[in-house]
Amino acid sequence: MIILDKISWVDFEKVELRVGTIIKAEDFPEAKKPAYKLTIDFGPEIGVKKSSAQLTKLYKKEELIGRRIIAVVNFPPKQIANFVSECLTTGFDDGTGAIVLASVDKKVPNGAKLF
Repeated sequence: MIILDKISWVDFEKVELRVGTIIKAEDFPEAKKPAYKLTIDFGPEIGVKKSSAQLTKLYKKEELIGRRIIAVVNFPPKQIANFVSECLTTGFDDGTGAIVLASVDKKVPNGAKLF
């Protein structure tokens, strides 16, 4: 059994999980692990942010464009090789080490917050 650290509701409320639409996906050959550079639109309040995402096992760049994803938008920027990742694109390990994107199944505006 995995024992998870407990967090308070107040701690959870600090995490800004928002919906965004991927508007650009590029190869990221400089990354240590295979990844893409994503450009994601989070709507007028948050704007456009960039993210490094290890999605190359299950997704082609072309099929990522227009995909609506869930990301943490309030982490500090992180330098990854020659790229600054401004948000954390979320996903789930499929059991083989490949990441399946976390997404929404109904239309909500870019920037909508997960509650």
